[in-house]
Amino acid sequence: MASHNKNQRAKRLQRRVNLYPPYLGAAVRVTRISEDFRDVEVEMPLRFYNRNYVGTHFGGSLYSMCDPFYMLMLINILGPGYLVWDKAASIRFRKPGKGVMKAAFHLSEGQIADIRAAAETQPKVEPQFQVLIKDAEGNVVAEIDKLLYVKKKPPQP
Repeated sequence: MASHNKNQRAKRLQRRVNLYPPYLGAAVRVTRISEDFRDVEVEMPLRFYNRNYVGTHFGGSLYSMCDPFYMLMLINILGPGYLVWDKAASIRFRKPGKGVMKAAFHLSEGQIADIRAAAETQPKVEPQFQVLIKDAEGNVVAEIDKLLYVKKKPPQP
């Protein structure tokens, strides 16, 4: 039963994100969220409304397709005893993006364990992650670095 509830939570989050107006407007679509929230896959086809002046993917849309996912993953993995926020991000464009862009997010058991352990002993933890946006041939179009803020909430009386 617990596995069924986790899977339902992942599917519900996927539906909510896919119906989020900014993502609808940019043609961003979450294609997969694993039931343990450790893996997320996102894609964005090139459309007239998400292309730039020279006919390639608009940089803001490329960034937006990757914006919230590490935060959403950690919120769901760590649970309500932790505060999780996006703190900073940067994007490096490597080549023009045409066609369908894809990004995959992964959190390992080790990364999660390290974040939990650090949050136990430090007032805040600022884990860093990188995600690559790739075209259909697997070429890297952009690299996004994310800095998150994680803090263990004090116990409630």
